[in-house]
Amino acid sequence: MGKLEKLSRNTAATAEVIERLKQVFGDKCQTSQSTRAQHGHTTTWLENQPPDAVVYPRSTDDVSKIVKLCAELRVPIIPFGTGTSLEGHVNAPAGGVCIDMSEMNHVVAVNAEDLDCVVQPGVTREQLNTYLRDQGLFFPIDPGANASLGGMAATRASGTNAVRYGTMKDNVISLEVVTPSGKVIRTGHRARKSSAGLDLTRLMIGSEGTLGIITELTLKLQGIPDAISSATCSFPTVDTACDAVITTIQMGIPVARIELLDALQVRAVNL
Repeated sequence: MGKLEKLSRNTAATAEVIERLKQVFGDKCQTSQSTRAQHGHTTTWLENQPPDAVVYPRSTDDVSKIVKLCAELRVPIIPFGTGTSLEGHVNAPAGGVCIDMSEMNHVVAVNAEDLDCVVQPGVTREQLNTYLRDQGLFFPIDPGANASLGGMAATRASGTNAVRYGTMKDNVISLEVVTPSGKVIRTGHRARKSSAGLDLTRLMIGSEGTLGIITELTLKLQGIPDAISSATCSFPTVDTACDAVITTIQMGIPVARIELLDALQVRAVNL
């Protein structure tokens, strides 16, 4: 623990928060070392930096209660989806309370005729696509890992499908968010087009949990293509590969995914 971390911890306030959380949430507030360690790292080179407690809310009201209590006593909060991010988002260098959204994992509504759906933040992209498959629809953003949709919105996830479908900022219609004071707000409605007020949805997307905790998402859906073809092409240089991609897109060829492997990556694949 570094000097700055020692100075930033308020152990008395943290202890009081944990005691009050246990009174409200019972065994949904965990302080075991193993649970804390599971929530104190991502797939990065950073060392494990566990929170002081992990709470599992089941509703927006639960999240609001947790945030209000932590705000009152100035204890840090760390939203947690599936822990698949690469940038250390869920590490807790100053301790605090980790809010694990995994139990808020329900698909609230699917509006197939309008090509949208409403989900809780703990729903993963694979879970949603499994739910949608009998309706001929899918959610196109694929960051590689089976990430939670709340976490994908908070980190503005993208992936190889971005060339056709864009990133999370292009596929989220509106959000329900718990602000740092514990207030619940909605950033919009299901309407695809609106010029009323500030674009709070885009403000929240990519804010990485610093502006609020996402508790519900309204997402755009796409039809599953009737046919899919794939191909690999070799190019003498990266420049010629990029030129080929530019020409392909300019010609209007409907490419869904594009991925580039440079010489080093190709050698790694061939090993």
